[in-house]
Amino acid sequence: MNLPNKITLVRIFLIPLFIAVLMTRGLSCCDIAAAVIFAVAALTDGIDGYLARKNNQVTDLGKFLDPIADKLLIASALICLVELQRIPAYMAIIIIAREFIVTGLRIVAISNGVVMAAEMTGKIKTVIQIFATIIALLFPTVSVGSFTLGWIVMLIAALFTIYSGYVYLSKNWDMVINSK
Repeated sequence: MNLPNKITLVRIFLIPLFIAVLMTRGLSCCDIAAAVIFAVAALTDGIDGYLARKNNQVTDLGKFLDPIADKLLIASALICLVELQRIPAYMAIIIIAREFIVTGLRIVAISNGVVMAAEMTGKIKTVIQIFATIIALLFPTVSVGSFTLGWIVMLIAALFTIYSGYVYLSKNWDMVINSK
């Protein structure tokens, strides 16, 4: 197992730690610690991909594990934020549903011998989701009008997530319609 894949596994193993720290109630330092763990886990996404490409260590295992690790990290954070009542469930559902849709689209593409390249909107979406999650973790009570800052930035993330999903679907709709 190469270094990029080990880094991806670290991201996966950080998820239960992140959840345990975040869901520890009554300690204000837990939000900060959870945000740090989440940020470190999110940073490993860029590091493992960079190293894999730089050192020509892209593997099938990495292609499989990396997107799963990303989706597990974001979905875990969103579900916890819903449980903590920091974001409404519909925002988490929108973001998670987009991931299922694009993953399904990729499966259809692969079954037709097509490899879907990552879209820039997907990369931007990920950065916005990570930023929104960190804000929701660090500033749970900061209000802007009648909404929390976390709610506002997560709404922006959800809206951009919809747009990103639209871009993937619109660019690949013919393939979906014409698939075997």
